[in-house]
Amino acid sequence: MPPLFMHIILALAWLALPVGLLCILDDWFLRPRRQIAASPKPVADSAAMSLAYHTLPILIGAAVVRLLVAEQVDFSSVLVAICAVTGVIWAVDAGLVRRGRRNAAKAAGKDPAAIAEPGTVDYARSFFPVALAVLLLRSFLFEPFRIPSDSMMPTLLDGDFILVDKFSYGLRLPVTNTKILNTGGPRRGDVAVFRYPLNPSENYIKRVAGLPGDHVTVRNDRFIINGKVIPFKVTGTYNDGCYVNMQLAIEHLGNHTHEALLCPVPLEVTPYPLPGCRRSDARGYVCGGTPPPGAFPLIEPAVVKKDVPPDSYLMIGDNRDNSDDGRVWGFVPDANLVGRATYIWFNWDPERKGGPLWSRIGKKIE
Repeated sequence: MPPLFMHIILALAWLALPVGLLCILDDWFLRPRRQIAASPKPVADSAAMSLAYHTLPILIGAAVVRLLVAEQVDFSSVLVAICAVTGVIWAVDAGLVRRGRRNAAKAAGKDPAAIAEPGTVDYARSFFPVALAVLLLRSFLFEPFRIPSDSMMPTLLDGDFILVDKFSYGLRLPVTNTKILNTGGPRRGDVAVFRYPLNPSENYIKRVAGLPGDHVTVRNDRFIINGKVIPFKVTGTYNDGCYVNMQLAIEHLGNHTHEALLCPVPLEVTPYPLPGCRRSDARGYVCGGTPPPGAFPLIEPAVVKKDVPPDSYLMIGDNRDNSDDGRVWGFVPDANLVGRATYIWFNWDPERKGGPLWSRIGKKIE
């Protein structure tokens, strides 16, 4: 998104908290007094408070947009916070504040029914069950996830929105990720979402290459697991304008048959997009041939050997020569698992020309 637009969104998002607190205090304690004094006539808000009430939905919308475009957001924590705030507002009003409004109306000789319920309480009562239902759904059943990089090409593209099956790898509490019920674990070849071991606030997605106790060798982008060579066959070339002359292969890993992308020589990377690339902010990737001006080699280790420790997994991307994965930073503990990627439900990369790729909707992830 344009930088100026994001600066405006950020400024509005920061205003949501103080304006929201101002509206809550006025809505709970000051507006009822104005209603009692004006009853049976409609209450008139001041110009400042009228402006605050009318702009609050816009500010909240900006805060939501800011969360959606943020690269590092723990949505479970956000949902828990929403449930806590709306639940407390609803409970405090029902247990304490509502009684005070009614008593004040009676003391002034006015009908308590004529004193309207605060709008913030109405919002809280409406949002709380919805937020709680979404929290339970994404914590224990399915969670949406947006693919943020090219590391799983050609299986997954930057801009794919996928469903992650949380039940497959055990039921876990939101925020803490503590497993409370063991319903299974990753299988070799699964596409798994997990908390990045070096920064657990980030979610990564890779393919499960090594299970606990496995000895895994990666040689020239091919797997040798426990001495067995994993079937891998180059089937042709891959060109999408951003990646040029890459090799496309079919791999049979566990019960999964999937495609992989590789370059048999150091992959040349440009600091700018290639002329045929549809993504406005992408770099160019050229395999073989004469590298374009400004290109530099992206050198991956030719041979990697890993012994997978207990309760851990080795995760590697399908885009073998352009993936930051377990070959570099090690293993994923079981406690960091989020779930198994199942289906693509939408595709849209704002940095790619041409809009959504409709053909990807409903595609099963192998």
